[in-house]
Amino acid sequence: MKTLKTLFLLCISLSGFSQSYDKDILSKEFHKGRREALRKYLPENSCAVIFAGAERQRANDTKFIYHQDPNFYYLTGLLEPNAMLIIFKEEQTYYDTIKSNELIFVQDRDAAKESWTGKIMGRNGVMTQLGFAEVLINNQFADFKVDFAHFDKVYHLEFNNDVRDNKNDKGDLFSLIKHFRIKTSNISKSIDNINLAVWMGSLREIKEPEEMLLMRKAIDMTCLAHAEIMKALEPGMKEYQAQAVVEYMFKNQGSEYVGYPSIVGGGENSCILHYETNRKKLDNKDLLVIDAGAEYHGYTADVTRTLPVDGVFSSEEKIIYNIVLEAQEAGIKACVPGAEFRAAHKAAVAVIQKRLVEQGIIVNPSDFMDYFFHGTSHYLGLDVHDPGNYGKLTPGSIITVEPGVYIPSGSKCDPKWWNIGVRIEDDVLITTGVPEVLSGHLPKKVEEVEALMKEESLFNKIK
Repeated sequence: MKTLKTLFLLCISLSGFSQSYDKDILSKEFHKGRREALRKYLPENSCAVIFAGAERQRANDTKFIYHQDPNFYYLTGLLEPNAMLIIFKEEQTYYDTIKSNELIFVQDRDAAKESWTGKIMGRNGVMTQLGFAEVLINNQFADFKVDFAHFDKVYHLEFNNDVRDNKNDKGDLFSLIKHFRIKTSNISKSIDNINLAVWMGSLREIKEPEEMLLMRKAIDMTCLAHAEIMKALEPGMKEYQAQAVVEYMFKNQGSEYVGYPSIVGGGENSCILHYETNRKKLDNKDLLVIDAGAEYHGYTADVTRTLPVDGVFSSEEKIIYNIVLEAQEAGIKACVPGAEFRAAHKAAVAVIQKRLVEQGIIVNPSDFMDYFFHGTSHYLGLDVHDPGNYGKLTPGSIITVEPGVYIPSGSKCDPKWWNIGVRIEDDVLITTGVPEVLSGHLPKKVEEVEALMKEESLFNKIK
């Protein structure tokens, strides 16, 4: 069975071998600072309860590789399951020996299990490596004398429905949630499962300097991977082979995961927004949309390029491509501090409406949604669709700008446009002035793309 741990968890849990593992993980001071920032949102005499992410079953007795809940990781740095965090506004006293404004419940170490799935941090590791003063074992929570009725408000996030009960583990996530519900069953008026999500969105929307370093790394390795598939792409390649080139480049540079399932759609599949099958054989007349981003130490990039499989855009493809590129450039230009979040979308829509009417693809500007039916931007960070307030654009936030035009076969326009799907996406940092396109060094102009596609890739020699 696959280990639940990533390499960078081993970095912090195996101190004797730390020099062999990643050194650029977020520090315990970063996570403590994020807890302090959240505590400032809490009103007097209140607490916030945050649970680790659920383990997810793939099939039978095989689990997916564990991925921590981003909010829990942001606040703790812990990458292990079956844990919970309680943040108090004021210092609390329990059993006359515990005096703290936060408690964390974690898995106990188990040598037999660790021989199968790798070492975990345990109580001592969480104290020394993550900087928590008060750490308890998760199966202690059921009997822990925390009186939630004592607080005016108890904040938590909405529960997901994919938590399974391990009947042999009294400290698993199922049990932690169950006993939290039991302990709060008589104070329903004090429970708030709305505001904590709002506060976490406000915190995570603005990236700290340490986060920006990891975001830039994720985006840079993503751009390098996209550049490599531009060189490697050729007729006869399968969509999954193009995906393999991109994801190899991610992994070879140190990415732990893809940030989301890679979208690699050619020909008719270029018109499917979240196509993930990736099994088609690519023809020299196909356009290929590649929407793929590397995840690095929890932070993900989100970049899309559209490529002509034979290396040269046809006249029709070039027209649609340049419409999308113009729309994207207008959207990026609109990403200035103080602008409404949808400013980039409105700017992109205006271009697409005008140009599609000019080409006779639509008659009425309002019909643009037949071919551009999604939003242009979302926040980016620990989640590919990161939380944020979606109000005014604020310096320090990162958003995508990703307009597209998709004309599937059978559309109400000249058939010469059919099966042309184009999306161009970049990751944009909102600054105090001109936006910084973090992925802007990856070619996207027609002549730049065609020039790079003429270069040879080592992957072309793999048959």
